[in-house]
Amino acid sequence: MKKYDVVILTQKKFFKPKNPDWYTKQVLKEDNLVEEAIKKKGIKVIRTYWDNPDFDFSEAKITIFRTIWDYFHRFDEFSKWLEATKNKTRFINSAETIYWNIDKHYLQDLSEKGINIPNTYFIKKGDKRTLSEIFKKCNWKDAVLKPAISGAGRHTYKISSKNLVSYEHIFSELIKNEDLMLQEFQYNIYEKGELAFILFNGKFSHSILKKGKKGEFKVQDDFGGTVHKYIATKEEIIFAEKVVSICTPLPVYARVDIISDNNKKPAIGELELIEPELWFRFHNPAADLFADAVSEYLD
Repeated sequence: MKKYDVVILTQKKFFKPKNPDWYTKQVLKEDNLVEEAIKKKGIKVIRTYWDNPDFDFSEAKITIFRTIWDYFHRFDEFSKWLEATKNKTRFINSAETIYWNIDKHYLQDLSEKGINIPNTYFIKKGDKRTLSEIFKKCNWKDAVLKPAISGAGRHTYKISSKNLVSYEHIFSELIKNEDLMLQEFQYNIYEKGELAFILFNGKFSHSILKKGKKGEFKVQDDFGGTVHKYIATKEEIIFAEKVVSICTPLPVYARVDIISDNNKKPAIGELELIEPELWFRFHNPAADLFADAVSEYLD
């Protein structure tokens, strides 16, 4: 008999902090909404951090990835933990989904299935070309450089012919250790921001508008971005649900980030299936919808 039905995963800094700042309080509120909604269904739930050496994950039926926002800084360690843990407990989302979604090469898969993405060029680890050579090959006015495995704006830079030289050193250091990617810059991000659509079991729940501060293309609050309620159109909901329907198995939760591309058409910025912020605090029914989806998965 398993000791717990559900374990909610966070990172150590968000686990029982003594003097939480505003950001940590926000994280705690979100996780608490999820925990309470799951408890209301009579499900035994506990919260811990993913690399807790004193926690036995074989005691849990299901482990939900929530606020584990340090994993991309410690990817080798996290990968070993995934391998060691995936057969002890069932993951939400599934281990198969996590391995697929953790690397942004998944964008190629979506593109091959007819989903619009920004023009993207992947650069393999160990590539000996300079950033200038690669940028010239792409023939774009502006681009965004970032790792294929990343999050929270880690090593994400807007580059152009005017500033290429200043990024050559960091590019040469990064490419020794990881795959990188270039994406053609989408100028509508400044004015329109980025839309986030949250879905449970493939069905739309609610949506959020993320806007960067003036002159900043990164919309995360780490860089001064702000979050606003957003009323999605029918067409936007259909697009988001179509993207998630492509995924196999169907994700228990998903966040579809959509931007307006340079042709003013909706395009995928990110498909977040591992540990996305889901903004339960912006939509009262959302935590209960998630708890329903978790309950179905448990059954």
